[in-house]
Amino acid sequence: MRGVLGGMELEKSDGRVGGAAGGGGEGCLVTAIRLPVRIVVLVLVVPVRMLWDALVVTGRWLDDALLRPVGRGLLWLARAVFVWPLVGLWRYLLTPLGQLALWLGKVLIVASAMWLYRWVLTPVGHALMWLVRGVGTVLAAIGAGAYAVLAWLVRYLVVVPAVWVYRWVLTPVGRAVMWLVRGVGLVLAALGAGAVAVLAWLLRYLVVVPATWLYTWVLTPIGRAVAWCARGVAWVVGMVVRGVGTALYWITRVLFVLPALAVWRWVLVPVGRAVMWLVRGVGTVLAVIGREIWDALGHAWRVAAHISLVVGRFLATLFRWIFVEPVRWVYRSVLTPIGHAVRDAVLRPAARAARSVGRATRQALASARESVRQARADFRRMLFGEPRKPLLTDRGEPPARQARTLGSSTTALTKE
Repeated sequence: MRGVLGGMELEKSDGRVGGAAGGGGEGCLVTAIRLPVRIVVLVLVVPVRMLWDALVVTGRWLDDALLRPVGRGLLWLARAVFVWPLVGLWRYLLTPLGQLALWLGKVLIVASAMWLYRWVLTPVGHALMWLVRGVGTVLAAIGAGAYAVLAWLVRYLVVVPAVWVYRWVLTPVGRAVMWLVRGVGLVLAALGAGAVAVLAWLLRYLVVVPATWLYTWVLTPIGRAVAWCARGVAWVVGMVVRGVGTALYWITRVLFVLPALAVWRWVLVPVGRAVMWLVRGVGTVLAVIGREIWDALGHAWRVAAHISLVVGRFLATLFRWIFVEPVRWVYRSVLTPIGHAVRDAVLRPAARAARSVGRATRQALASARESVRQARADFRRMLFGEPRKPLLTDRGEPPARQARTLGSSTTALTKE
């Protein structure tokens, strides 16, 4: 504990050794704060770390011993209750029913529809097409004759008389009307040109000339006089506004700006600097305290981990010597000999007897199956007679080569 507290006293947050000899630049305030803070934090953190380690160990044990087996059991149960029945229903009921429905649909609907299309609808459609094509040919011939007759009637009853009327009646009448309209237009154009000239002369000497004289000798001098008066009035108003603005500027500067500037420069700035210096000092102290508390928490958490590890190992050793070792001794010294005795005296004879019973049962079933097979063959022979033996025919193939013996050879010189 003395070494731990010594390390807590001298260790810095960045891992370097503190104090004046270390050259870290820390004063006596940091050294005086560090030791009490780390002692207090260590006392507060050790129970929390031990509780945390106990919760972690408990959670791992629960996960390994309870939650995973329960989860696997629930997964197996869910498969047995939901998945396997649905798979069996799909595989052994719905799939055969679907295949049966597909086969019935193909046989009853598709095959019937194809037969109906091939042997009923197709001949009927061909007959209807032949009938429609014949009727269309007849109607086309009749329509062509009627169209020719109608065209001849229209040409000689309507077109030819209309062309004659257009050429020998309407064209001369139209040309005469155009000549008359052109003459009337020329007369009216001559009369209109004279009237326009008279109206233009009257408009010039009765309206334009008097208006020009009025603008030049009356309106222009009056406008210039009005503009000069307005310019003078604007200059006077501008001078008055400028004087009033200058006076207000100096009054505002003397009464408000200069006192405010003096208050800012000689009062608020020194007070603000003093407040900033005080806040900076307090912030530095709080930063040092916060840093030391954070470092103390980290160091105390690591030290508490070592303490918790020692306590956990002690408790694990105590549990092993109190519970695990007696249970192991009982299993090894008591239960194992009893189990071996039960296995040699009860289980192995029972297994041998079960195997002999099973062997006898299999032999009895085999003999029963052979008897049934022989009886079925005898009954078939009694009803249908002996089966015909296949006739052997010569296919021209060489016989199978016999195996070599001591008296035979495969060479060309010694071959018999």
